[in-house]
Amino acid sequence: MEKLSNPDGSPERLGTGSAGLDEVLRGGFLANRLYLVEGDPGTGKTTLALQFLLEGARRGEPVLYVTLSETKEELTAGARSHGWSLDGIHIHELIAPEESLKAETQYTVFHPSEVELGDLTRAVLEEVGRLRPRRVVFDSLSEMRLMARDPLRYRRQILALKQFFVGRQCTVLLLDDRSATDADLQVQSIAHGVLLLEQLPVGYGAERRRLRMRKMRGSDFRGGFHDLVIRTGGIEVYPRLVAAGRRQEFERGSASSGIEGLDALLGGGGLDRGSSTLLMGPAGSGKSSLAAQFASAAASRGERAVAFIFDEVVATYFARAAGLGLDRRRHVEAGRLDVRRVDPADLSPGEFAGYVQQAVERDGVRVVVIDSLNGYLQAMPDERFLTLHMHELLTYLNQRGVVTLLVMAQHGFLGADMNTPVDVSYLADAVVMLRYFEAQGAIRRAISVVKKRGGRHEETIRELRLSSAGLEVGRPLTDFRGVLTGTPVYTGGAGGGELLSG
Repeated sequence: MEKLSNPDGSPERLGTGSAGLDEVLRGGFLANRLYLVEGDPGTGKTTLALQFLLEGARRGEPVLYVTLSETKEELTAGARSHGWSLDGIHIHELIAPEESLKAETQYTVFHPSEVELGDLTRAVLEEVGRLRPRRVVFDSLSEMRLMARDPLRYRRQILALKQFFVGRQCTVLLLDDRSATDADLQVQSIAHGVLLLEQLPVGYGAERRRLRMRKMRGSDFRGGFHDLVIRTGGIEVYPRLVAAGRRQEFERGSASSGIEGLDALLGGGGLDRGSSTLLMGPAGSGKSSLAAQFASAAASRGERAVAFIFDEVVATYFARAAGLGLDRRRHVEAGRLDVRRVDPADLSPGEFAGYVQQAVERDGVRVVVIDSLNGYLQAMPDERFLTLHMHELLTYLNQRGVVTLLVMAQHGFLGADMNTPVDVSYLADAVVMLRYFEAQGAIRRAISVVKKRGGRHEETIRELRLSSAGLEVGRPLTDFRGVLTGTPVYTGGAGGGELLSG
């Protein structure tokens, strides 16, 4: 009897060999169904299909790959590039005779009980009957479409295949390279599920791939586009991050920066756990140093922190820290601090979100630094979606009790010419602004907190100094006005801007 469900009554599902794709499909493909996998050449259809069959072979299931477009040698060579062996997969080559593509030749395929099948289709059915596979891949529909000659015969061919596999406890993937001029709604309407793979052109950097489940009868799935990467070892799918339902209880409290003056500016205890902070200011004003200070302070407390750096190499990151009298390498060697260089030309937003999730859920990270959003913006195929990505990511991190620091470099240095490439200040729970100002014949830095949800903070402007002794935050600049504009006016008093110790 056909097995349709698990002992608990839930529908039986077959894993795809990709943890990310299984998450999108809520556990895998529903068993004993026929699915259409469509995408242009190079989107990863064959890799996905082989991974699906290899997962079945790993579980001891008989599996079959029927190919009309690639030879066994070509498939073996492609698998070898991923470090795979196809010994557990039965590969059946169907080479159409030359006369089968002539206009006068007709191929009409019905259910086996009605009329005799064409040679190619009959060969497939005989092989399936002999092997009794649990999983079947048919590559590709383009050849069947050519032989069918018209939509009616083509639809009958697909219906015949679907009817043949019904009741045979077999899950079928039909691969289609979308060589037809129009969207193939004929097969989409017949298949139980439709999986679309896409490859997006970009002006610079590596190509971007993504997938979307168009439909899946009888099952829920995670909708929308999900980033896809093909690496040695197969495809990796990064499901679109959905923060809802990922809340985890955590201990409330504050995360200290380790600098008394900075903690005082932030309200006395530092940054709230489960909150995000945006550090804004022109280049060189100290944003990255502030973010790194919080990460180092967390590591000193025995917590784990991670810094994703887009704008500089790791060696420069450590050299800059050493210039401030900080030895962050010891935290890295102790496993409490992880510094990851991110290349926006080779990164997709979904892949980055996957790295962050992995750091939080697998490594137990409590402080996350993203330095900078300007680099993250370059990884976006379309910048209008940046705020949507950031909203989900920050909501997720807040629900996990993580302290998140976002660095945003503003264009310009002084006055009204400063601006940001995109406004995400409303997404952050706190906003710290840094500015340059001139006083006593020197360029100085000012720091202020302009926003902090759910808690008090100082409304003063203090001086920030970076030196070999580290970061120092001074007393309020009461002797100046117009500091935030970059064109301050000295209003009198001696010693304006003298620094506090610590």
